[in-house]
Amino acid sequence: MKKVEAIIKPFKLDDVRESLSNIGVTGMTAIEVKGFGRQKGHTELYRGAEYVVDFLPKLKIDVVVSDDQVDACIEAITSAARTGKIGDGKIFVTSVEKVVRIRTGEQDDEAI
Repeated sequence: MKKVEAIIKPFKLDDVRESLSNIGVTGMTAIEVKGFGRQKGHTELYRGAEYVVDFLPKLKIDVVVSDDQVDACIEAITSAARTGKIGDGKIFVTSVEKVVRIRTGEQDDEAI
């Protein structure tokens, strides 16, 4: 099993969710985060004072999938989240040793 973590632009959430549903991914977690990278932020004006916004709002999506679904999951997220502009985000894949569904006690692939 693998955990796929994706950092995306917030307005792309529905597109990514739909894309993942189309390939059979049944669950995901989305968390509002702030990030700093090549996008570098921007300056804003508030009550006549200029200030720099370094950390920009992003969404972090966590999905746990079986090993044979990883490439399809990455492709689904990439195609749905891509705008072609800086700040589209990143995808990280890590191994998951154990998954347990609390309600039923199912483990590993049955619990996904």
